[in-house]
Amino acid sequence: MSVNKELKTTWNLSLLFKSDDAPEIEKSKKGQEKAVNDFVNKWEKRNDYLESPKALKEALDDYETLHGNYGIISKVAYYLHLKSLLNQLDTNIQAKLNQEIERITHLQNKIQFFELRLARIDKNKQQEFLNDVQLQLYRHFLERIFAMSPYLLSEDAEKVINLKVQPAHEFWVNMVSEFISKETRRVLNEKLEEKEASFEEIATLMNSTNKKVRDTAAKAFNEILQANVEVATKEINAILYNKKIDDTLRKVSRPDLMRHIEDDIDSSIVDTMLETVEKHIQIARDYYKLKAKLLGVKKLKYHERNVPYGDIDKDYSYDETVKLVLKTFTNIDDEFAGIVKRLIDNGQIDAFPKKGKLGGALCANSNKNDPIYVLLNHTNKLYDVQVIAHELGHAVHFELLKQTPLALNYDASLAIAEVPSTFTEDFVLDELRKTADEKMQLAILMTQLGNDVSTIFRQVSAYRFEQDLHNSFRKVGYLPKEQIGDIFQKHMANYMGDAVEQSEGSENWWVYWSHFRMFFYVYSYASSLLVSKALQRRVRQDKSFMKEFKKILSYGMSKSPKDTFKDVGIDLTDKNFWEQGLLDMQKDLTQAQDLAQSISN
Repeated sequence: MSVNKELKTTWNLSLLFKSDDAPEIEKSKKGQEKAVNDFVNKWEKRNDYLESPKALKEALDDYETLHGNYGIISKVAYYLHLKSLLNQLDTNIQAKLNQEIERITHLQNKIQFFELRLARIDKNKQQEFLNDVQLQLYRHFLERIFAMSPYLLSEDAEKVINLKVQPAHEFWVNMVSEFISKETRRVLNEKLEEKEASFEEIATLMNSTNKKVRDTAAKAFNEILQANVEVATKEINAILYNKKIDDTLRKVSRPDLMRHIEDDIDSSIVDTMLETVEKHIQIARDYYKLKAKLLGVKKLKYHERNVPYGDIDKDYSYDETVKLVLKTFTNIDDEFAGIVKRLIDNGQIDAFPKKGKLGGALCANSNKNDPIYVLLNHTNKLYDVQVIAHELGHAVHFELLKQTPLALNYDASLAIAEVPSTFTEDFVLDELRKTADEKMQLAILMTQLGNDVSTIFRQVSAYRFEQDLHNSFRKVGYLPKEQIGDIFQKHMANYMGDAVEQSEGSENWWVYWSHFRMFFYVYSYASSLLVSKALQRRVRQDKSFMKEFKKILSYGMSKSPKDTFKDVGIDLTDKNFWEQGLLDMQKDLTQAQDLAQSISN
């Protein structure tokens, strides 16, 4: 499957609105407000839907129509959010976005009575509704609401919780992000004499095979973090305190419980995965030991963990990367490739770093009827090839989710969301290995193992850091930067082992790590990669399995992750399942060790 000769590399936001002043924006706002008010006027003063399955079916149908037309967030907020990602320094866009968030928060507060009252019905009535034939389409939607019932506050209190999200959490997080961006510009101008580079590009330079380049980049990187560690300490304590307040009010038993409920996954499954990975942590330590040996050093410096081994420091242009990824996706499945080509042709990928643009990469989606957008910061490295494969895996998933019958189910648990992204990422590396000689085979295998170590062991260690951080904060009430740094290094050193030094400055690397602000998000990377490895084995054995894989990707929130994966023979409650993915990783490591020995001979 070919692509257009001239690739579109910037977002075409006119798929949403032609401009910030388009009359369709006000029309969309008014339509949403009318729809919400119509629903409130019809149902707020009624109680029959709390007793009668027939009345509840009618109310749920109305609720589904509302979400189908306008979603959970507004199309306007989605548009402004995307614009803000492209230029975080534009205060005008941020002001408009804040106003829109305030408007939709008000609407969400008006309508939240519906789910809150459903959650509070007694257990017997809950079971009656779940068993009723006419409500089966909404069964799991109701199960998710009922799971929240022990932790919900009064309607007024829930409104306050909604209203304080921005000032008590998001404003703090955005502040640190903006300070890092500003400090990056200062350091680049003064130290590296670069005018337009981004924080993301400095991070990429730390992976250079040129020691002088990576060490200079690391010095600049650490200087940026050091300049922001004081304010980040205030920020992290503020949002930890806010989280503690919310958890205390809701009477939750552990800091990560609300994440598990939101992700529709049992805490016991997450705990089993974490414990099983930790049992095999020697895999990560042995990987770094091998890498240090291959690179000819006794110990890797902290910032050198991801320096590629071998002669793979070639440039991968964006055009070349897109062709490679399209070829890989076509080999996997024609529908996967078709979705990717449409995204490219429609201008739904923003490819390159630019001043003010958010660093990193993401796949943005909103409502079932809105376009998906992929944000990249392509710097022509092998890592960028993996990143685009990862984010386009998300994009394919979100497109397949549009097949789910209910707009209320157009979403994915984190326990599922990272599966297709890690699935496609590994196949791209497989494609590169097909034409590689023995030395290149080892180089690519070391890259893949590095990805796996970072995705599984690093993220599990990051999760343990978060648990330690929240529990420590709740004991003492405030954590100074030194203590946060100590906790962070303890958990990072645990998985890296003796072959990686906890270099000066690495104690501050939590400062920029955005996932810690999303609270307990990172388990999903580890669990999803282990699941995706199982699915990869199935596809390699029988390509027709893709039909079943695509089917479960279309479920959305209509089933729990446990039940979703059960449909393809995966039991998330079985520790032996998690063991299998780790044993596969051990085999890859053994192969890399054997290749290294063969080459050295």
